[in-house]
Amino acid sequence: MRAFPRVLFDEAHNESWTIRRDVAETMNPGHPDDNSYARAAESLRRLGHTVAAHTGGPVTPALLAAQDVLVVAHPSADRWERTTGLGSPVLPVEELDAIEDYVTAGGGLVVLAECEQEKYGSNLAELLGRFGVTVTHTTVQDPRNSHNGVASWVLGVPADPSHEEDPLAGARRACFYRAGVLTGPEHASVLFRTSPTADPADAPLALAVRHGEGRVVVVADSDLFGDDSIGDYDHAALWGNLVTWAARVPVPTGTQENASGAREAFLGLKKAVEALQPLQAKDGSVEGDRDRAVELIAEIIDHVVRLAPRFPHDEAYLTAVVADLRKWVEQGLGVPDFLDSLDAFHPDAQRIDGLEHLVVFPMYTQNGSVRRHLEAVWIRTVWPKWLADLEGERYDNPLFVPIAFEEFTSGYDTNSAVLFPETVAVRQTPARFTWGGIFCDREAARFRAVSGAAAETLKLALPPDAARLIASQELAQDTFVLWDLIHDRTHSHGDLPFDPFMIKQRMPYWLYSLEELRCDLTAFGEAVKLEREGVPHARYVQIAILFDRLFRFPITGDRVRNYDGLGGQLLFAYLHRNDVVRWTDNRLSVDWSRVADGVADLRGEVEKLYRDGIDRSKLAHWLAAHQLVAAYVEPHPASVWHRGVDALPVEGFPKAVVDAVLSDEFPLSMFYEALRRKLGDVVESTRGIRA
Repeated sequence: MRAFPRVLFDEAHNESWTIRRDVAETMNPGHPDDNSYARAAESLRRLGHTVAAHTGGPVTPALLAAQDVLVVAHPSADRWERTTGLGSPVLPVEELDAIEDYVTAGGGLVVLAECEQEKYGSNLAELLGRFGVTVTHTTVQDPRNSHNGVASWVLGVPADPSHEEDPLAGARRACFYRAGVLTGPEHASVLFRTSPTADPADAPLALAVRHGEGRVVVVADSDLFGDDSIGDYDHAALWGNLVTWAARVPVPTGTQENASGAREAFLGLKKAVEALQPLQAKDGSVEGDRDRAVELIAEIIDHVVRLAPRFPHDEAYLTAVVADLRKWVEQGLGVPDFLDSLDAFHPDAQRIDGLEHLVVFPMYTQNGSVRRHLEAVWIRTVWPKWLADLEGERYDNPLFVPIAFEEFTSGYDTNSAVLFPETVAVRQTPARFTWGGIFCDREAARFRAVSGAAAETLKLALPPDAARLIASQELAQDTFVLWDLIHDRTHSHGDLPFDPFMIKQRMPYWLYSLEELRCDLTAFGEAVKLEREGVPHARYVQIAILFDRLFRFPITGDRVRNYDGLGGQLLFAYLHRNDVVRWTDNRLSVDWSRVADGVADLRGEVEKLYRDGIDRSKLAHWLAAHQLVAAYVEPHPASVWHRGVDALPVEGFPKAVVDAVLSDEFPLSMFYEALRRKLGDVVESTRGIRA
């Protein structure tokens, strides 16, 4: 899985734990759970992490360079513990240097220590000293705050999250079985500490330390993530959080070097296209200097012909583009007609990860330009195997084509994030459209910019997976393709009281809001199921939907019939009303343990509205939909619709009642007005954003 951490367990220094179950059974035939981290390793794999064991040889810079997290799990002399029996528990100085340099440069380190640490014959103290951490040689006792009445099985007291991060999100309950205690540098974050009744009292049990560009996690007990304990309390969630928090954030792969020549050629095409655009009228016809337009179209044809060998799979389409351009000139440069080339373009039949297309059409761009000017876009298909498998087995959506930008002309230097065939200038509408392209890279980049700024502004402590999603463009892109796949498919599934593509109909805009929100709530619910089944991107889909809906949608665009914005307002208001999100002391907090249930409950209300709508008249359904939204989002005080059916016009349905809808029927709350003022510049900066 690209963009997920690579985790390496050191098992070459006489560790007391192994991720290899067969080895644990050899180490401890009577009770292998006491030496096995196999379940911990599997839980990471379900999160998308790659997990391996280092079973021989030194820990070298070359070995570490290929990893995002190194785990050192309680090295010990054989006198005290059953061990892997490989190597010495003492790390040579050159290995200590390699680990320190690795962390300083951005790598992650997770160290699992023990009670009475000094007796085990390892030099873990020397390793931890490199990062300012020490382990006190003791065994914590706390009869009043213990598990099963065993005084040495102490229940940790969780720390409150900082303003920036929350490594304990959804994981605030943990038992430390025979633990030592820790001290750390001033900048260390205490994750768990002993209770005031413990001996020693109020002492750190787990620490998170930033060191250079990297991160270190130290836990004073190694048993809590062993096979017989990881299912206790919130240990499994805590383990995933700690490793994800420590992991190095992936660096974007960038553009392929061999594309440089093609890029130069595309820039020539782009220059000619953009020189033609000012000569075109809104409908695409040429109203300026016709001779100059003919010259420019000849240049455009030349550039397309030169670029075509790079796209052999699009030979028929690019040949048709050239023919349509020539036909346009021959017919006098009136309203362009590219139906023949549109019929020849089928990216839906070529969903291959990384496959590129050159797209040249006269078109308007949704959420961008309304003018049907000639545009050129160089795109790349995003179709990883795991997504193809899900689409083929579970979420059939043959029209869906996730794409990313390589280059584009000025029509896409806008908020537009889709490439739709219905935007192309043609002589007649095709019988059916067979594809729809969504720029997952642009949507991911917008999400990252706005969500990151919102979290900082609202002092929202981010869980480790949310922080990683915001930090990684590659992870965010893959997350968005799964979200979009399920969302797009949902428009034609479920109890639908109307045409799912009602955007072409005259209806009050809150109907569009509820339809788009319904698809997102469905995608969220599906992601909850997929997470349980071990699909690693599913957890990130939930975060993306939540953050985009709560932070970006309500404050993007103007307030005239802003249906996406209203859907976000409704989700926030519902979760706030039910105390899932809280805005207190100028700080936003989320009860992560209740988010999925809160979203499911709202989805239930929307789906009931839809089911009931099948048996209602159109006006009755519109009113019921207004009432659902108004139950959580306060309508404008002047709203005629809010006063009920008696206030609506009697004659002229549907036009009269639709005209009675205010441009901003559901204004922003004071919370969102303030947020828009603070983040307006950030949202505007995402116009035409490149990944």
